[in-house]
Amino acid sequence: METQELAAMRPNLAHRPDHVPAELVRNFNLYDVPGASEDVQAAFSQVQRSLPEIFWTPHNGGHWVVTGGEDVLAIIRDHERFSTKGFVIPPLENPIRQVPLELDPPEHTGFRRPLSLALTPAIIAKLEDAVRAVAITTIEALQPNGGCEFIGAFAKVLPIHVFLEMVELPLSDAPYLLGLAEGAVRAAEDHGRSHRLMHEYLLKWVSARREAPGQDLLSKLVNAQIGGQRISENDALGFATLVLFGGLDTVASMLGMIALFLAQHPEHRKRLIAQLDDEAFLRSAIEELIRRFGLANTARLVMCDLEFKGIVFKAGDRLLPANLFVGLDERLNSDPLLVDFDRRKSVHASFGSGPHICPGAGLARREILVFLQEWLRRIPEFRIKEGTHPVLATGMVNGVTKLELAWA
Repeated sequence: METQELAAMRPNLAHRPDHVPAELVRNFNLYDVPGASEDVQAAFSQVQRSLPEIFWTPHNGGHWVVTGGEDVLAIIRDHERFSTKGFVIPPLENPIRQVPLELDPPEHTGFRRPLSLALTPAIIAKLEDAVRAVAITTIEALQPNGGCEFIGAFAKVLPIHVFLEMVELPLSDAPYLLGLAEGAVRAAEDHGRSHRLMHEYLLKWVSARREAPGQDLLSKLVNAQIGGQRISENDALGFATLVLFGGLDTVASMLGMIALFLAQHPEHRKRLIAQLDDEAFLRSAIEELIRRFGLANTARLVMCDLEFKGIVFKAGDRLLPANLFVGLDERLNSDPLLVDFDRRKSVHASFGSGPHICPGAGLARREILVFLQEWLRRIPEFRIKEGTHPVLATGMVNGVTKLELAWA
């Protein structure tokens, strides 16, 4: 039976389809998860532990939520039945498809190839000097101030400097682009507007790089060859939009989560400081942090009528198999909310799994590594500024939107 709370909200909610059992309806809103203002992942963990492993919510157009780690992995690896054509909740009213994320194999493979080739381990290793230079310059400018608003002063500065250099777009445009990225991933009502404005911004750059290609990443993407033919301008625009959103927000969100955790947990911070030159330990610790602070909530579109775990899905249904549920599942990781740098294996899908695993994962890990090494060498002791409270948000990408730090 529908709860009184849901009934009261009915004018703003989707109608329950006939194939959805009433007992599987729950009041879950991706953009307003109870407890997320204190700890986003703990809030999702509570959803995972207290609600059915598969349930339906009338919020954001109406969609299924899949919380079991193994079930999430099965769905995000099964592109034939669960397509990324429905990767945004609520769905975008957008004629320009976001390639390659909105494509499924085999079409997806051709579009993904130029991005994968631009982000090989060898190329990322060459980028490290640039990443480190930006990190050092930024940290040394902040250090004498005794504090900063970390997200705006560092977390967004590092990845956007590196990324805009890769695509050769003006660094002066960073504030505008970051605002669009924020609207695209954390405000349901701003999705369409943010994508539209990003298209308008990129159109002149896409057209110019198609007419006179350079050696930058953007030129390679917008002139990609599929089956011997150059991709259309619309697909080039969608490709550029998707990559730009990914490059601007995801790493910044992860840096914010990690900085917030380290500000609150000096014992973990001291452990990292003691082993800053042990790259094997750092890589393992980073993997554990990535597992604990999962961000992505990529959705799926059901492609045909089917039964999954005894529940009937209909073609056109939307699913949210949130990636972070994998890392938070206690059947895959014991005591999953604990950050354990000695954990033998951190099981997660924070960068996805299967054909749509994030091609930028290697660069993200390298940026986190550089952040830890350079920040902790210069500012080993820091805390949340007295009288302030971090601002956390959920959405298609979870994150910290404001974090005031202080140090001696």
